[in-house]
Amino acid sequence: MTGIGGVFLRSTDPDRLGRWYAEQLGVDLPPAAYDEPVWTQEAGPTVWAIFGKDSDMLGRPEQQWMINFRVRDLDSMVNQLRAANVAVEVDAEEYPNGRFARLADPDGNPIELWQPMSST
Repeated sequence: MTGIGGVFLRSTDPDRLGRWYAEQLGVDLPPAAYDEPVWTQEAGPTVWAIFGKDSDMLGRPEQQWMINFRVRDLDSMVNQLRAANVAVEVDAEEYPNGRFARLADPDGNPIELWQPMSST
């Protein structure tokens, strides 16, 4: 395996949710044709973690997943999201592996932003 090739979500309004990810986080919608480019990400660390059923790491008890996006500048990303009226909670603690913030997409799916230590 060489990496994660996609993340697929269900939504009652996929167009609205896709636009939100594109506008707020810069994750482009899938192209209309196979010969058009897709959103690409920078190479970097990817954590694959599985939590116990009773963990509060993912938010709501019925929540089965959370996506974590690496960012270069957490403060700038948080400011950009807040300017768009997106509620973001920044973790006040700085961890050995970096800084974190939490938000949710319009469907309530949890998102974590991570600025790795090497990016500070």
